Amino acid sequence: CHTESARRQRMRAAQVAEELSRRERALRRLPLPYSLALRLRDAGISADVICQYLNVELAALDGLYRMAEAKLLAAQNVTDDR
Repeated sequence: CHTESARRQRMRAAQVAEELSRRERALRRLPLPYSLALRLRDAGISADVICQYLNVELAALDGLYRMAEAKLLAAQNVTDDR
């Protein structure tokens, strides 16, 4: 029972690592502003700071995120096809 549980935990950890590396590979394929916007948002950085860092207006940030997420999805699909 303990061995089975440990095996499941290792399998789950491997799946999580693969998903993270898949996302990381896709993030690295994005143009820097999009990758950076998503990374900063994921890190919990405030929108004001992200805007200052990327030199965009606060009103444009949601649109930037939408474009970045669309590009990330496309990059993940390209990565999956390899």
